[in-house]
Amino acid sequence: MKKALIFGVTGQDGSYLAEFLLEKGYEVYGVVRKSSSSNTARIDHLIKKAEEEKIPFKLLWGDITDASSINRAMIKVMPDEVYNLAAQSHVGISQENPENTIELTGLAVVKILEAIRNICPKARFFNPASGDCFGEVKEIPQSETTPFNPKNPYSAAKELAHRMVGIYRESFGIFACSGIMYNHESERRGSISVTGKISKGLARIRYGLQKTLYLGNIDTGRDWGHAKDCVEAMWLMLQQDRADDYVIGIGEKHSPREFLEKAAEHMGLKIKSNGKKGEEEKYLDENGEAIVEIKKEFFRPNETSDFLANYEKARKVLGWKPKVGFDGLIKMMADKEMELARKEAGK
Repeated sequence: MKKALIFGVTGQDGSYLAEFLLEKGYEVYGVVRKSSSSNTARIDHLIKKAEEEKIPFKLLWGDITDASSINRAMIKVMPDEVYNLAAQSHVGISQENPENTIELTGLAVVKILEAIRNICPKARFFNPASGDCFGEVKEIPQSETTPFNPKNPYSAAKELAHRMVGIYRESFGIFACSGIMYNHESERRGSISVTGKISKGLARIRYGLQKTLYLGNIDTGRDWGHAKDCVEAMWLMLQQDRADDYVIGIGEKHSPREFLEKAAEHMGLKIKSNGKKGEEEKYLDENGEAIVEIKKEFFRPNETSDFLANYEKARKVLGWKPKVGFDGLIKMMADKEMELARKEAGK
């Protein structure tokens, strides 16, 4: 039985990856950071199954900023595959706290790579880069050969990690892969993301739990896929004869405005823009009440756009292609948030 070690197992991607690997017959170990409050909601069902049905899923305490705890996890598990899905992954937060972002998203990857190099050098390693690394894009769509041009601390940290993955692969012979991942969401996505914020906000408005949803720039271009499709791509990268890097996206560009309008339609909310631009824009309901307002304070500095993935290499080499499209993603997220809002409203 293969053993996998997942850093960031409590997150959206980590929880889906744990499920995926367990279905593939792996023994799965997830590293969880100790905190005063529980953050295991996305994997509580796996914890329960491990206790009641004895599935091979175990948690270890650790911290990706602490080399000694990384080393202890490696020694204890001696994994066949290592997946790093732990990071500070929000662009806005990275601009407020760049030093912490560089440490969690960039330097921590070096500590994991060093642990693999010194403790289990035959383990295969996956680390996610980001389509955001392309920044002010040099070409549309973007492929593995498109130059990086990061415009914020988050994407700069992701580029650092990406470069170090390549160095450890080429200089030290580590089987290390970098997935240049475009936006991927799901029903497990937190409301800190724009898609999660829209889905949750509209659902709560639909059931009378809040009156207004506040958003920033809704006209940026993004390539949005589903997290379950992405974790399959991560796994496929580590099953190849040769380690390499791959762009992973769905090859479609959409905006938060499209997500907003389609999610509202799916939820039965009839909304219409007042036709104004920027922070003066509002979306009104049938009674002329503003239920969505654009606020300048939510605009990001150096906002980038025109992100569009060319995943042809992944299709040819990995045999991978996305199963969930943009409309399907919206429906899944909207249905989940409506279910939660309906229960909260007692309806």
